[in-house]
Amino acid sequence: MISEPGRTGATSHVLFDVDGTLIDALDNQRLVWRTWAERYGLDPVEVYRVALRTRPMETFAQVAPDQDPRDCLATLHELEDEDVRSGTYTAFDGAAELLNALRPGAWALVTSNYEHRVRGRFARTGLPVPEVLVDAAAVPEGKPSPVPYLQAAARLGARPEDCLVIEDAPSGVQSGLRAGMTVWGVNTPAAVKGVHRHFDSLSEAAHDILAFASGLR
Repeated sequence: MISEPGRTGATSHVLFDVDGTLIDALDNQRLVWRTWAERYGLDPVEVYRVALRTRPMETFAQVAPDQDPRDCLATLHELEDEDVRSGTYTAFDGAAELLNALRPGAWALVTSNYEHRVRGRFARTGLPVPEVLVDAAAVPEGKPSPVPYLQAAARLGARPEDCLVIEDAPSGVQSGLRAGMTVWGVNTPAAVKGVHRHFDSLSEAAHDILAFASGLR
């Protein structure tokens, strides 16, 4: 873990990743990729290993270079949309209470998923949706590029140094760091490389997240 960037005392904002941070979707992602791999006659274990560290189009290029990537993506989208409708998943403990305690306009969602899926999952788990939601379709570059978090900050009217990123994945952590923001990691047994602070769970971090949002260190 590294030292946090300096704060100016200006209004603070919190930017949340979604899957793995607010929504427990690990089993869903594994099932979706397993089903996808089986449709193409591929090894589900290897496909999921690659998918964990690459974006979908990059995954297809590595595990199914002989397939049309547009067909691969269409199949993946079909499976993910079905998961939103029928999959079993939950919000992490304390997520609803934390989001409802934050001031409207002071927080956003930054996800590599798509907005309609986020809204579907939030409706099923009782989580509130903020005014600002930056999804995969909103940016030309996804995480670990800083672009998604910088766009969220701009839409909130916030400076990067006054934003706190809450993440669980290495690519998201790097995205927040490259954007010049404070980055805290949650829901992992060990700290992701680069985070300024690490918490075993979202609920453990909630008090400090609210303190940051109120302008306190």
